Amino acid sequence: MFHDQIIYVIGDAQVSQNNPISKQYNQFFLGVAVDRSNGIIVDVDCSATVSLTVKFIASLLVNYNINDEKIVSNIQNRYFGSSQKALLVAFKDVQRKYNQITALPKTT
Repeated sequence: MFHDQIIYVIGDAQVSQNNPISKQYNQFFLGVAVDRSNGIIVDVDCSATVSLTVKFIASLLVNYNINDEKIVSNIQNRYFGSSQKALLVAFKDVQRKYNQITALPKTT
């Protein structure tokens, strides 16, 4: 399904106690499949409790470069779920990890 240039990075964030995600998962997780060669996000999943939320979050990230500033803007201006802050924190965690990983020499 994913060619050998695709890497998987997961970010996490705390959610408020009244958020349904905290009841099921205790944290918010954002899994992102990224093409290492160009930084394009090819697939996304997260620990949302509603399937439409997962699909909507994916639509905000898939086909964008992981370092595109428009992603944060999209989240802030289009996603109004109770986990918006957690999504932003988890995404920035994914970004940070991706940039660390791609700065390392590739191993074969």
